Amino acid sequence: TTATIEVIMKNLTQANLSENSEVVVAPPSCYLKYVRDNLPAMIGVSAQNCYKAEKGAFTGELSPHMLRDIGLEWVILGHSERRNIFGETNELVGEKVGYALSAGMKVIACIGEILSERESGMTEQVVETQLKAISDNVKDWTNVVIAYEPVWAIGTGLNATPAQAQDVHVFLRKILSNISSTVGTQTRIIYGGSVNAGNCKDLGSMPDV
Repeated sequence: TTATIEVIMKNLTQANLSENSEVVVAPPSCYLKYVRDNLPAMIGVSAQNCYKAEKGAFTGELSPHMLRDIGLEWVILGHSERRNIFGETNELVGEKVGYALSAGMKVIACIGEILSERESGMTEQVVETQLKAISDNVKDWTNVVIAYEPVWAIGTGLNATPAQAQDVHVFLRKILSNISSTVGTQTRIIYGGSVNAGNCKDLGSMPDV
């Protein structure tokens, strides 16, 4: 709601944010312009999703061009809920990433395994397949952030240990290094999944998070 968003914006505006961090918030689509108009320019605003076309008969979807038109730079694509609830395939996510980048957006591209995949030892296989579908559509990695978000840790109260997160991030960085050493070392890989004030420092202390 507007009231709860105003609390978050007040906290962010009054906070002593580190110059070494980039802060981006992603409100629901109906609040995007309101948030962009009321936050300092130093805080980025991201859509939670967009489609792979400039315009057309895609009722309910937003285009990257619409997002740019209201002053947004960022979009989240491939979030686990888009994949697992709304049925977005790896291929569709990759195409959306490629189109958003071509339209001048910065992209937070999400990957992550479900609990049964982790328990059966398929984590690396799953995230590698998801990452390949994304990387096949990326020519310039400057505006791409990879978000590793194990599905079993999103909103469940469970979270990957710092060591578990680090292991996957190292694996992802190894894959990115096959593209180029620059992509491997400079691409940001962030972690998401029941992160809170109590565990964020330990997670953030990992060298590849």
